[in-house]
Amino acid sequence: MEFIIGQKNPETKFRCYILDEDKPVEAVKELSEREAAYVKSIYDLDHTLVTVNQLDTFIIIYRLKVKKTDYQTRDACRKAGAEVAALCNRMKADEVTLHNMSAQSFAAVMMAEGISSSNYSFLKYRSNAAKMQASLSKVVFTKSSATEKEANQLNIVTEAVYKVRDLVNEPVNYLTAEQLSKEFEGMGDKAGFKVTVLNKSKIEKEKMGGLLAVNRGSKEPPTFTIMEYKPKKAQNKKPIVLIGKGIVYDTGGLSLKPTLNSMDRMKSDMSGAALVSGVMYAAAKLELPLHLIALVPATDNRPGEIAYTPGDVITMYSGKTVEVLNTDAEGRLVLADALHWAKRYDPELVADFATLTGAASAAVGEHGIVCMGNADDATKKRFRESGFRQYERLVEYPLWDEYGDQIKSDIADIKNVGGSTGGAITAGKFLEHFVDYPWMHFDIAGVSHILSGKSYLPGGATAYGMKMMLDFLTHYGKG
Repeated sequence: MEFIIGQKNPETKFRCYILDEDKPVEAVKELSEREAAYVKSIYDLDHTLVTVNQLDTFIIIYRLKVKKTDYQTRDACRKAGAEVAALCNRMKADEVTLHNMSAQSFAAVMMAEGISSSNYSFLKYRSNAAKMQASLSKVVFTKSSATEKEANQLNIVTEAVYKVRDLVNEPVNYLTAEQLSKEFEGMGDKAGFKVTVLNKSKIEKEKMGGLLAVNRGSKEPPTFTIMEYKPKKAQNKKPIVLIGKGIVYDTGGLSLKPTLNSMDRMKSDMSGAALVSGVMYAAAKLELPLHLIALVPATDNRPGEIAYTPGDVITMYSGKTVEVLNTDAEGRLVLADALHWAKRYDPELVADFATLTGAASAAVGEHGIVCMGNADDATKKRFRESGFRQYERLVEYPLWDEYGDQIKSDIADIKNVGGSTGGAITAGKFLEHFVDYPWMHFDIAGVSHILSGKSYLPGGATAYGMKMMLDFLTHYGKG
């Protein structure tokens, strides 16, 4: 998808005008009196999107109704963008011009976000991919509707979102842990950040007990990938570290997932890994003035011949011992090794992203991210604001001591599950054992992958959370 600023206002056959709710339809000079009257009659039916086919020109009018909050108004524009994309694709249009005539300066850019997000499809394995490909490929802004900077940002962020979704949608028979690392190397080469990959022998040398334990049931070796973007004039003296769970497929191990269809989407268990790579890709291409590091421990989790078993005690990279009572609680084991690795950087902030618990998904569903951490209130506030701006909202859970009591072990330092209650929080309490720096944990289990599309989110991988994190970094240090 391409975004450009048009030299003429407007120039394409397919044109979308964004009007305030109280702005006269006659402001669209291309409409005849009869056409304006028709649009008003559709307004009376409480429709917000009206089309007028002039044969040589196809006009779309979006009546923008301001919502209770700014972030809801922004998201209404994104949702309208999804409708515009659907219309254009049905009409086999290859481009559309957006003309913002409303008082909301962001309206056209938000609409373009909705267009780009809904226009994504994963067709790599389709024999009829050419026929299924969306016709719409370009969005043109009139000069008053967006800036060159905004158009450039849209191009970069859209590319990053698509890359994240592609990775999550890939099946494990292609995207092994080793292949995932190769994908990161390709992204680093293209965007301009450094990528270092530790193979199994190096992981064994480092004694990453959590990652190695989860990998024991697989014939495919694990990887540990370090991505680093360090501009010459970074604003932060100490790096910000991102960590992504890279379980490329999760059977549950010997604690095999028992419920019907529960493994169908488990190729998406590396969504956190994909997300942080997308943030790195966009941050580097946007040339954000921040020193960033991303860590991805990657493996599949299978019930192979020497798979780790419930009852095992493993020694983590930190030296802490863990009693494994459920091999399906594997994500926290690999994340813990990465969290301990992050200590070597003396980081300013660490944020981890993981499809970690069904409990988080059950609690907030497909509508938000469960988060928790020891970061200060100002940092948490900035995360919440970014979540609202991008409509990738956050729900903070507490890290009370009582939840830590649930993961005390009789024979080891801690155990990897805490019982039937508070599952998302006890997972967070487990991770807390491995941090000694400002830290936030984001459980994206409910939002990373959806069965069917809704509005501007297509079915399958969503990249939900990537734009929130990128927004946080874009505003980082600005008060």
